[in-house]
Amino acid sequence: MRVPFFMPRQTATRLALFGLALLSAIAAMNSAIASVLKADTRTISLHEAVIKTIEHNPELRAFNYQLKAQQGRIQQAGLAPSPELGFQLEDVFGAGNNRGMNSAQATLSIGWVIERGIRQRYVDAARAGSSLIEAEANQRQLDAAAETARRYLTSLAYQARKVTANKTVQLAVDTIKSVSKRVKAGKTPEAELSRAQAELARRKLEREEIDHELLSANRRLAAQWGETTPTFSHVEGDITRLPQVASFETLKSQLPKNPEFTRLLSNQLLKKAELKLALAQEKPAWRVNAGVRHFNSSNDQALVAGFRLPFGERTRNPGRIATARANLAQTNGDEQAARIRIETALYVMHEKLQHSLHVIETVRSEIVPPLEQALIETRRAYNLGRYSYLELRSVQAELLDAHNALVEASADAHRNIIEIERLTGVRIAQPKTNS
Repeated sequence: MRVPFFMPRQTATRLALFGLALLSAIAAMNSAIASVLKADTRTISLHEAVIKTIEHNPELRAFNYQLKAQQGRIQQAGLAPSPELGFQLEDVFGAGNNRGMNSAQATLSIGWVIERGIRQRYVDAARAGSSLIEAEANQRQLDAAAETARRYLTSLAYQARKVTANKTVQLAVDTIKSVSKRVKAGKTPEAELSRAQAELARRKLEREEIDHELLSANRRLAAQWGETTPTFSHVEGDITRLPQVASFETLKSQLPKNPEFTRLLSNQLLKKAELKLALAQEKPAWRVNAGVRHFNSSNDQALVAGFRLPFGERTRNPGRIATARANLAQTNGDEQAARIRIETALYVMHEKLQHSLHVIETVRSEIVPPLEQALIETRRAYNLGRYSYLELRSVQAELLDAHNALVEASADAHRNIIEIERLTGVRIAQPKTNS
């Protein structure tokens, strides 16, 4: 039986400015990756991956059962104690006038417990516990969405590395052609051709390793929504395209939406409810009863009534009250510590993102173009016999390193964006509601 996953009603879900930009960037495809994906149309988008996670992740579904259990606790807390039916027989089987049942007195009574408001405190505590479970479910959803985005990014990065690996292999093939021409012309020793062939073999092995890593990454991604065999072979996106980044102050203003703060607030409400319950339990319950007494000797009846009031110490609950007060004070300290920790982490992530974006821009505009031009000139000079094979291979390696650096810096930037979204409480995608 399919169990619908619970969605917290009080959670306000929206995407921040850079979050929208991230999704639109991930949805875009550049020509290099499009050529790789053309042969296989089984692709998945980040939005689809997160939706699948929210709807089918086994760990998230467990919160639905926890919420149902908590609803049962709320229902139980609202039940009043049942009235007590009592029967008492006196003055029987004694001596003299009390011999046998001659002077028997039989009393039938009904009693009630006067709770003095404590039942509502039980209900309030149970409801506060339900709110805490909702907040924890919301936080777990965001964490699961962020983990899905991380795994999605891993697959996207390996796809980009595969594109670079294909370029590397093609460069090695072109180099063999150039070296072969020079060997045939007697301008280059056979050893250079052997080295070029060995380089091609190494590059093919590197590409094969990337293929295996990509398959593993896709399987880890599919596991987020409970699939052991992925139903996709590629993920959509261009890892080198990045959004405009909001300022730190703008991102800082989003921190109150962090589900961790919501969870801490719910925990505070729970501890307050537990303190009120402990204070209510300080007041002893009263018991009242009323009934009818039958006198067997005269065959008469009379009404009886009574009550019971505990006496002695003013309170029998000092330990629970002290514990509840301490727990409430701890939640206040936890909130302050979390606020400092999250704001600091956001600042660090924002600085890392700024650096990654600077690296990307520098590599893309100031390193790759000159190296591409240098490779063209070096290949032309090599064919003319001006440069050696070592110089040609050196320029090729520098260009490939630059392409790899661009991919890795882009992956780092996206990782920081994912963490910023998680810290600011921005949802990567919103799951559909159950009807």
